[in-house]
Amino acid sequence: MFQSTSSVLIILVVAAFLSIKLVNEYDRVVVFVLGRLWKVCGPGPIIVVPGIMRGQLVSLRTVVLDVPPQDVITKDNVSIKVNAVVYLRVVDAQRAVIQVENYLYATSQWAQTTLRSILGKSEVDEILAHRDKINNELQQILDAHTEPWGVKVSNVEIKNVDFAQEMLRAMAKQAEAERERRAKVIHAEGELQASEKLGQAAKVLSADPASIQLRYLQTLSEIAIDKNSTTIFPVPVDVISMFVKKT
Repeated sequence: MFQSTSSVLIILVVAAFLSIKLVNEYDRVVVFVLGRLWKVCGPGPIIVVPGIMRGQLVSLRTVVLDVPPQDVITKDNVSIKVNAVVYLRVVDAQRAVIQVENYLYATSQWAQTTLRSILGKSEVDEILAHRDKINNELQQILDAHTEPWGVKVSNVEIKNVDFAQEMLRAMAKQAEAERERRAKVIHAEGELQASEKLGQAAKVLSADPASIQLRYLQTLSEIAIDKNSTTIFPVPVDVISMFVKKT
């Protein structure tokens, strides 16, 4: 009798020891009793009786989900390959277990589908120049779809946009042509501004004939500094024309 009582006590002690679980600060345990939801426990020690109760561990830390490369045809019919990264975390452990079988897999599938859909409505220039806008749109759409699962999508970032070699060569030619166009426009604007300033200077010099002579002497002094062994005296055209007429 004594031995049987001791055996029962030992079994109870072992069962009680096995029933105690320690839950970390960043984890929660969704506890089921006989298949029915009981409550969400943690952090700290909790009791889960084997055979009667079952607990499912859910992490509340931010998870970095890598979206594999997706083949996308943009609005302007350019084939690209894009991958992204999604930052998410569980804000409601109960819904993350009850409402969806695997919230990480489900979020990954939504991210892939949404990425192809959004980029398919955008042009290449928009994807490259306004990536922040596209990232915000992806984040809002994913967050709206995962909210019923108790999952919060905090950020979505497009990592790489890969083009075919033929497209890269075409884009390089386009960029080179654009740079040449800008250089010609800047050069033309400089010539226009220079001509306007020269016209203003001519008006100022024509108002006082002595200023023309002073400018002439200043030009000679500048030439003498650079070429001190050579002095150039420009002859006015009016003087030459007089000799031409006499001849």
